[in-house]
Amino acid sequence: MNQRSTRHLIRHAGFSLLEIAIVMIIVAILLTTIGVPLSAQVEAKRTEETRRMLEEAKEALLGFAMANGRFPCPAFANATSNSAGRESFCVAASGACAGSETQVVQTHGNCSNFYSGFLPAATLGLSSLDSEGFLVDAWNNQSNRVRYAVFGGTVGAGTFPFTSSANPTAMQLATISVLGATGTDYLQICNSGTGVTATTCGGAANTLTTKAPIVVYSLGPNAAEGATGTDESKNTDGNIVFVSHTPTAGSSNEFDDIFTWIPISTIIKKMLDAGKLP
Repeated sequence: MNQRSTRHLIRHAGFSLLEIAIVMIIVAILLTTIGVPLSAQVEAKRTEETRRMLEEAKEALLGFAMANGRFPCPAFANATSNSAGRESFCVAASGACAGSETQVVQTHGNCSNFYSGFLPAATLGLSSLDSEGFLVDAWNNQSNRVRYAVFGGTVGAGTFPFTSSANPTAMQLATISVLGATGTDYLQICNSGTGVTATTCGGAANTLTTKAPIVVYSLGPNAAEGATGTDESKNTDGNIVFVSHTPTAGSSNEFDDIFTWIPISTIIKKMLDAGKLP
């Protein structure tokens, strides 16, 4: 092969390597560019899957209520006690019961934890539970167990209106007119955690509803980090006030909890249809 042909081949090979390098750079840029959207798509899919799970949980709760004339108590778990995804009652008819919880249904309806418990998924017969009987949202870790709260105050004739299994059931005893009365408030769902107290949203402008006897919710993708801001902290502080709004990211008040609830009007209609209210 002559010298001219050799130089031509070298130049040709050099240009081929350069072209390959350019292609690799372009591919790397493309991968970097689409990486964030793909991650966002994964998060969106998990969010949608979690919303679907919460809607299924609501249907299971309504089915339980129509069959039993009451809603279940939340499941309970801490360092010393675990109800294994079953509803958890106090043995005593009133007051707190730390250390004396029971999974035996109590007619008095005093739940061991009305406002900081978990969905009693094992009691409801749901599937895809973790090893301890709890339903976990689409982020699939222990911090992401689906949460559930039920109003624990008294209504009408001084009964627990949603968790008592007395006969007649507490909802029947309270009567429709009392359950749906304008002045009867249940769980409070707020637009923001700013200005709320342990019992109110701090004003009508910040109130989504006061008529939610139960709520079902997920702590979202940042559950493992704990409550990261004022708004999220209102969903784990153990009282009747909760916060629900669109996600906010990248701030000191990050919020990504996912909420749903059943209004008292829906509950009354479903219970009437099931013949559980007179």
